[in-house]
Amino acid sequence: VTVAVSKKRGANAVALTHRIERAVASLERTTIPAGVHVTVTRDYGETAQEKSNELILHVLIATAAVVLLVLFALGRREAIILAVAVPVTLALTLATSTLFGYTLNRVTLFALIFAIGILVDDAIVVVENIHRHFQLGWTTPEKAAVYATDEVGNPTILATFTVIAALLPLAFVSGLMGPYMRPIPINASAAMFFSLLVAFIVTPWVALRVLRSHAKVGSPETGPAAETPAESRIRRTYEAVMRPLLSSPRRRAAALTAVVLLLAASIALVQVRAVRVKMLPYDNKSEFQVIVDMPEGAPLERTAAATRAMAAVIREQPEVTDYHVYVGTAAPINFNGLVRHYFLRQAPNAADIQVNLAGKHHRSKQSHAIAKRVRPLLEPVAARYGARIKVAEVPPGPPVLSTMVAEIYGPDPERQREVALQVREIFEKTPGIVDVDWFVEDPQPKLDIRVDSERAALAGISTEMIAQELRLAGAGAEVALLHTETERQPVPIVLRTERPERPGLADLDGLSLHAPDGNMVPLSDLVEVVQTTEDRAIYHKNLRRVVYITGEVAGRQESPIYGILDMKKAVASLALPEGYAIEQLYSAGPESEERIRLKWDGEWQITYEVFRDMGIAFAAVMVLVYGLVVAWFGSFLIPLIIMAPIPLTLIGILPGHWATGLFFTATSMIGFIALAGIIVRNSILLVDFINLELEGGSSLEEAVLKAGAVRFRPIVLTAAALVVGGLVIVLDPIFQGLAVTLIFGVVVSTALTLVVIPLLYYMLLRRRGA
Repeated sequence: VTVAVSKKRGANAVALTHRIERAVASLERTTIPAGVHVTVTRDYGETAQEKSNELILHVLIATAAVVLLVLFALGRREAIILAVAVPVTLALTLATSTLFGYTLNRVTLFALIFAIGILVDDAIVVVENIHRHFQLGWTTPEKAAVYATDEVGNPTILATFTVIAALLPLAFVSGLMGPYMRPIPINASAAMFFSLLVAFIVTPWVALRVLRSHAKVGSPETGPAAETPAESRIRRTYEAVMRPLLSSPRRRAAALTAVVLLLAASIALVQVRAVRVKMLPYDNKSEFQVIVDMPEGAPLERTAAATRAMAAVIREQPEVTDYHVYVGTAAPINFNGLVRHYFLRQAPNAADIQVNLAGKHHRSKQSHAIAKRVRPLLEPVAARYGARIKVAEVPPGPPVLSTMVAEIYGPDPERQREVALQVREIFEKTPGIVDVDWFVEDPQPKLDIRVDSERAALAGISTEMIAQELRLAGAGAEVALLHTETERQPVPIVLRTERPERPGLADLDGLSLHAPDGNMVPLSDLVEVVQTTEDRAIYHKNLRRVVYITGEVAGRQESPIYGILDMKKAVASLALPEGYAIEQLYSAGPESEERIRLKWDGEWQITYEVFRDMGIAFAAVMVLVYGLVVAWFGSFLIPLIIMAPIPLTLIGILPGHWATGLFFTATSMIGFIALAGIIVRNSILLVDFINLELEGGSSLEEAVLKAGAVRFRPIVLTAAALVVGGLVIVLDPIFQGLAVTLIFGVVVSTALTLVVIPLLYYMLLRRRGA
């Protein structure tokens, strides 16, 4: 007996499971008999607690790592300032998250880890500039702190709002993925806003108290525009790279051409499938299911034998802790059951094996690798019994009917099934497509017993009497109730034919009815038995008849996008007697049923919707960021230069995914959009400082070189903070794409930004000056 318990919305899963465990323990002492044992086979409260504890640890590690980064880059006292600013910002973000109604879960905690890398940017820029002016010692510490904060204040405000503008549109992603990912842009945007307040209110106050005693005073001749020794060293290196480019138009053109070629080569990695696109990668869960479908009409006993044979194979796997076989009924509902409706399976030919694995810290293989290993071991056993199996893993994102789904629409159910059979054969022949099945039952024999009304009337026997006799002989029927002293309820008495004799019902052997005159009339004299087939189920979607073909992707690509690309030519080449090719639909269902059409669905549909919405969000990001920068600089051309590094992030992102062998996923896209705001921040800092130097009387070339030297350290520090935040989540299967995007994207784009932005701005101003 399996007892499944679901929590109410808003309840704490961890606390609830602990209460249930205590209740069961008390029942074992008072109610449950000695020979009955209770085993917990699934505890999502424990899973949630493990994941939340792990992520909270990652938040602490990310915070400590960023503080250590500042410790080595600027000093011990500057690190103390960051150690104050980060917890204050996180506390304000968590309070805001609570007001929005978000609970502490995997996505909200990842939002905080992701945010740590960017929320320290404002504090780092302010602390670094205060540290710089304290080293110059041109005025009192109080004035230096105010001046330093004001000097970077305007670009920091603009840069912060550009990051928010880059993140916030992601909150409007629609479909099933919208609510799943929404905490990331909401929490990260809130964190950025609070980090700006903390950077301007808390950070200067703490910096003044921590750094005052070590601030240099009494060097008014240096002035705020002077360079520190560290900046002088950076400038010498920076000049060695940039001065030859600034002095030669040919070198400038060659450098920019090389950058464009690198961008084109990076994008080509997607075209040649070196970088693969997928909605979300497989997660490392501690369970999976084996769904068993015997041929229609298979008896329960044969289904049980086949399922136990497969369970024997599963038992041999070293990572399996326990398994549970459900024959003729469904296992308790899980995440897959929401859409695949496994919990509704009730038939003699249906079975389900729920497999539990050891915890991820107690095994070397991920659950997806184990499922891939088990599938080919089970397929020969299933073939021996004539069964179809599906190794169903818990999906990392929204559940779908199957990874690969083809929907066949048309004017006639029989033609739909004929075409669906051809498409199913294409599925089975395509490498990497496994667990192929379709929603069409095998033809089932049916006995159509037709009563001869004239003969029955002459014999004085009604149709109802004939139907009752057949029911008694076959399935059986309740004929009386038995009242006993030991039973609380009357016991029904069911009369039916013995099992060995039931096959003779088709010939009506030995079946007779009492006529009113007392004679026994053979049933075969009153009816005619016609052998027919059972009507097949007709499925509908959006009020249109549909036949489903399903499959899973288990090859090297492991993404439905490539499965569709591999099969679409074969589908298009199917010869239809109607004289036209099958129309293949990718985004919306058919508008009519006049022609045979195929709609690709499953994980592809969610992938299309999410990347479409993210593309729209990215377009909105571009418009918002452009509008903010135009309003600030009062120019329509300068914002284009400032935003030029945004596509350059792909030079790091796509080769990074290729080098690590990871999918480019929805979380990778989130990282790409977030980097748009982060990279624009660096561009704004550079351009703003160039303008300040030009206003101070510097030449264009000197202004460009000094901007790169002075802003080099804060730009590199903020990029390093983002890398540190990404390193903490790089081992998580779901958010690996986000981590790789942040790490590779920010490293490469930061390096290119320090070269490309000064070059482009130099070329623009030089042309205007000429």
